[in-house]
Amino acid sequence: MSGAHRVVVVGGGFGGLYAARELGRDQAVDLTLVDRRNFHLFQPLLYQVATGALAPGEIAQPLRSILRRQQNTSVLLGEAVGIDPERREILLSDGGPIGYDSLVVATGARFSYFGHDEWAPNAPGLKSLDDALEIRRRILIAFEAAEREAVPERRAEWMTFVVVGGGPTGVELAGALGEIANDTLRRDFRSINSPDARILLVEALDRILPGYPEGQSASAAHQLGRLGVTVRTRTRVIHVDDASVRVEVAGVRKDAAAEGAADVEVIPTRTVLWAAGVLASSFGRKVAEATGAETDRNGRILVEPDLTVPGHPEIFVIGDAAVQPWKDGRPVPGVAQGAIQAGKFVARTIRRRLGGETSGPFSYQDRGDVAVIGRLSGVTNIGWLGPLGRQSGFLAWMLWLGIHILYLIGFANRIVVVVRWAFSFVTHGRGSRLITGNPLLPPIEEPEPPA
Repeated sequence: MSGAHRVVVVGGGFGGLYAARELGRDQAVDLTLVDRRNFHLFQPLLYQVATGALAPGEIAQPLRSILRRQQNTSVLLGEAVGIDPERREILLSDGGPIGYDSLVVATGARFSYFGHDEWAPNAPGLKSLDDALEIRRRILIAFEAAEREAVPERRAEWMTFVVVGGGPTGVELAGALGEIANDTLRRDFRSINSPDARILLVEALDRILPGYPEGQSASAAHQLGRLGVTVRTRTRVIHVDDASVRVEVAGVRKDAAAEGAADVEVIPTRTVLWAAGVLASSFGRKVAEATGAETDRNGRILVEPDLTVPGHPEIFVIGDAAVQPWKDGRPVPGVAQGAIQAGKFVARTIRRRLGGETSGPFSYQDRGDVAVIGRLSGVTNIGWLGPLGRQSGFLAWMLWLGIHILYLIGFANRIVVVVRWAFSFVTHGRGSRLITGNPLLPPIEEPEPPA
């Protein structure tokens, strides 16, 4: 499209995709979407893939399929690894530079191990489909190993699961683990009793779901307890290896001289799942280095009120790659709605500029938060509904179902997921309990003969 305004969007997550969809209606724009995956992933349901409730294809949709009707849009499978802000070009890993007039950086974030990346092989996070399949493999392998392990101490290690991080992802993952142990697998094994599994949710702060009101946090902890999950707050992870987690527990020392001090505890476990902290993507950090932009301690760029990089009004950074300003000095929370609204705002801003108009600052509208904890359980924090927005149990669960179906991309996906959820609800089953990847067999040291 000769003479059209060149817009490059890096990242096909919520922010990048919604920006691309908005700009797809403007023929004055020549749009290129770049992502290292060929699909858009509905991240809020990743934990359901990780716990066998849904299959990968049910929460993902090919980007080319989503944007195929947009005649002004090209989709490229590639990884952005560098940027030249003077030449207005991004560099891909295959060496091909792409020029832009406006750039939208929506590359998201990954989990942070707080300077201990060596923990990652033993404590996978949950940000991609690959992560979800690896976590599913580890969970199922753990029960299989416990079934065959003859030594009681080693069997207990396999039957212990530690989820690190008491935010929505950690809470939902721990709740799903509780359902698997207490319901789904109850009749599947002969040598072990799956409800005997020990599931720990570890959080360094004094309560889980810190972004929710205290009452909702307490309700979530109670609902997790009914699923067999032990919530450990004020407990900080200080070491992870392939057979244990070492934690520092604040305020448990009894002697007067050490009042308020922390004790160290070793938790034997073979399965650690990480859901704590965020770290900006590598390309986001490249943009910060090239433009001299200030970042927070997690590498996210501190953007202007209109979501542009200071000194570079042609570069927008949105979603988890940015510290998006909100109110009272607080940034926009790192949730899907923050990225979706930012993507739409950036698209409107670019269109207004092309029309010679000015655009005001980004204004985030808090639609509230919903976390599901298990079958018919959950909590909500929807401020604009007042007291009605703070629900627990069945009503929260119903709201969660409706919201996730509404925002799931692809009509076929919605139908399949509704059918799958309905079948699982009636049968108490999880139809995607497949062990894939490597290794496929548990590392048994002393196998027990079949029962």
